[in-house]
Amino acid sequence: MSETKEPNVQPGASFQSAADAVDWIVNLVKFGVRPGLKRMEKLMELLDNPERRLKFIHVAGTNGKGSVCAYLTEVLKQSGYGVGTFTSPYIEKYTDRIRYNGQNIADEDLLRVINKLKPIVDEIAASELGQPTMFEVSTAAAIEYFARISCPDYVVWETGLGGRLDSTNIVSPILTVITNVGHDHMDILGDTLDKVAGEKAGIIKSGVPIVSAVSQPEVIDVIEQTAKAKNSTLYLANRNFHFESLSSLENDQTFDFFGPYRNMTGLSISLNGQHQLINASVALMAIELLRQYYALIVEDEVLLRALKETKWAGRLEMISSNPRILIDGAHNPEGGAALAQALRDTYHYKKLHFMMGMLSTKNHSGYLRHILPLVDTLILTEPNWHKKEEASHLADLAETLLQELGRTGVEVIIEPDWKAALERLNSQIEQDDLAVVSGTLYLIGDVRSWILHQTDSEKGW
Repeated sequence: MSETKEPNVQPGASFQSAADAVDWIVNLVKFGVRPGLKRMEKLMELLDNPERRLKFIHVAGTNGKGSVCAYLTEVLKQSGYGVGTFTSPYIEKYTDRIRYNGQNIADEDLLRVINKLKPIVDEIAASELGQPTMFEVSTAAAIEYFARISCPDYVVWETGLGGRLDSTNIVSPILTVITNVGHDHMDILGDTLDKVAGEKAGIIKSGVPIVSAVSQPEVIDVIEQTAKAKNSTLYLANRNFHFESLSSLENDQTFDFFGPYRNMTGLSISLNGQHQLINASVALMAIELLRQYYALIVEDEVLLRALKETKWAGRLEMISSNPRILIDGAHNPEGGAALAQALRDTYHYKKLHFMMGMLSTKNHSGYLRHILPLVDTLILTEPNWHKKEEASHLADLAETLLQELGRTGVEVIIEPDWKAALERLNSQIEQDDLAVVSGTLYLIGDVRSWILHQTDSEKGW
């Protein structure tokens, strides 16, 4: 957490420190995921509806949400606007998820907000509505902080899970973004892509324009029908706007953008992978709409610089150069496909050593089919999280798929302890090799904290 002086705490306050407040929030994870907006509606009512004070850009999608939020935040911030950003899950610290102008919420502000929320949360928990969840409390805390303390011009607002019944859907945005729809959280959102799309489309509000890069015909149908029913104008990638890639080097991709209002050439980003060109184009279309609808002022020189300087932790991030260790939070089939494409197109290596850990709810087979054709060594481990998939189960699946693919000579290693797995990974790397750690962001957060700071990350969704 950010370094702050010891805050003045009101007598009778529930918590005396930000660490105590975070412990309380994180322990609410035992109440699980409980889709629905009744508790959020009551929270907002008892807080005197702070969400009505803010201009939200609501971002949903299976993959790419965080990257689009990062692009939007950087462009708005560098253009001189105050920007609140709410994302999840966080990579290292709880306060990562609530930011103002790129800086984590200060400890004293978090403490102030949570001490205000605690009695309200307890009141709702004692009612027929039941205990608000960790994500609901976090969402309410972000809204209260943005509305009454930091007061940004815009809030870049990422959904947690799905959209329609996600707690972030309590807001009425000025712009809606749905990056894409893929095979993730299907145990909760529905067992077909059109059902998942229906949940994501639940964030589309009446008359509010929507930007999307969905590509499957059945998903496009759902988004189109919802937008039409809501009288919302849809700006769809490869129909209303598109990009053309010019070059793709490590940490430097260039492209041209073609939109309904103007074209922009020679744009550059530092984030890696073809999928980041899609994400950047979605963000550019969103910025163009803010210019048209809300007279947003963004100078081209600032726009170019902000795109280039956008960073997003844990997504194709090279966190060690000697040895070369790349981390990426791909954890579903579409994420695996994007990672595999980047490993083919962007990175050069003699051997590829791959370490992964997953949650038990994911489509591991679809993910592994993209990754296994590339690896020389596969180290299977377990994230320090209650929904983890056992490394031995992943190993059995990998061995079966390797046989199907006709791949021999791949060393498969089972090491449930992720720190021991990381040591094993390090021992495999020789000159000109590349090591990759991928899977659930709970593992990525731990590995990133350990390599960069030799500390464990905090935990929470």
